[in-house]
Amino acid sequence: MPPILRKPQSQQELQKIVELDRLCLGGLWSLEGYQRELDNPNSVLLTLVEGDMTVGCGCFWSILEEAHITMLAIHPDYQGQGLGSFLLCSLLKEAHSRGLERATLEVRVSNIKAIYLYEKFNFKTAGKRNKYYSDGEDALILWRGNLSRDSFLESLSLP
Repeated sequence: MPPILRKPQSQQELQKIVELDRLCLGGLWSLEGYQRELDNPNSVLLTLVEGDMTVGCGCFWSILEEAHITMLAIHPDYQGQGLGSFLLCSLLKEAHSRGLERATLEVRVSNIKAIYLYEKFNFKTAGKRNKYYSDGEDALILWRGNLSRDSFLESLSLP
């Protein structure tokens, strides 16, 4: 049975997101940080759950007409199965349904797999943030426009 996409419903689910965050992102946010995301009407937090395991998580902030994707993580044991594409597609569909015009994000310059995923969804490099990450690594700034157009949903069908 494939993982189920849903919004977290409990503190236990948020704790599983924190564990996934630590594994995939090195501890981007705390439990309190994820609770704030869940409580914020301008934030969208989605998880992929298989049984009682959280295998993926994604979040964006709705800022004016923009979806700022703040995180996207897939458990290493579940990578390479199309779940990152599914989760990103779900986030973009939600941004579209909210009438947002574009999406943006930062990604490590060394994260080739993630960059490939974003390029597959027509994200383009808009710039670079030098020494953006705490370890000094640079980040690419990626943008994707035209989310609010009717043709946008058709563009999400992947080969």
